[in-house]
Amino acid sequence: MFARSLLRWPLLTLLAVAGTLHAAEARVAVAANFAEPIKAVAAVLNKTTGHTLQITVGSTGKLYAQIRNGAPFDALLAADTKTPAQLEADGLAQPGNRFTYATGKLVLWSADAARVDARGAVLKGDGFRKLAIANPKTAPYGAAAVQAMENLGLAEALAPRLVQGESIGQTYNFVHTGNAEIGFVALSQVLEGGRLKGGSMWVVPQGLYAPIQQDAVLLKRGANNEAAVALMKLLKSPDIKDLIRSCGYDL
Repeated sequence: MFARSLLRWPLLTLLAVAGTLHAAEARVAVAANFAEPIKAVAAVLNKTTGHTLQITVGSTGKLYAQIRNGAPFDALLAADTKTPAQLEADGLAQPGNRFTYATGKLVLWSADAARVDARGAVLKGDGFRKLAIANPKTAPYGAAAVQAMENLGLAEALAPRLVQGESIGQTYNFVHTGNAEIGFVALSQVLEGGRLKGGSMWVVPQGLYAPIQQDAVLLKRGANNEAAVALMKLLKSPDIKDLIRSCGYDL
């Protein structure tokens, strides 16, 4: 009876059912700056293939340590190029499959709409007590923030006012909750629909820090995982690239 009823369904419906019947789930480690965009990517993946993602967000350095210690991830979306390359060298990633899925942008942001000016001059004054950055040892956006401060000639003056988040996600929360009046975060964290969702920001000129190229890599565990393989393919598609751009990244 079920088989006969299927024959009356449109072809696309049958294909959708077939895809769902073979749907898989992948465990994906994702750099904290990409926490929101990956939700949209996962939704597209599920809609088009039936596959689902189990997402773990953190600093790239800590995610690397977890993978080295046996965490069962199928893929990594890092905030740098070094970590995926190191995983290949470690024999923990499929060789020859890593690629840049986004290039991040650093911003100085405050939850206060009047605090950060269009040129970042707030950094040179006394209008704040705490400046939040991500841990530069484990978070590439933190390393970029340090480079920017050094190139502005402000690293020494700002050092007493720094507070560090374990990841760029925690750094954003420091500023969002007012524990730090300003902070260096990812542009993607403060945009919604391509516009600043609140507060005030200065987009740090990209000449002040090395490009934050972010690579994705399929891990050994995910080599035969259909969901992980499909995710890698989807991240290269034109529509997803447009989505990533709208979230505050270059490609």
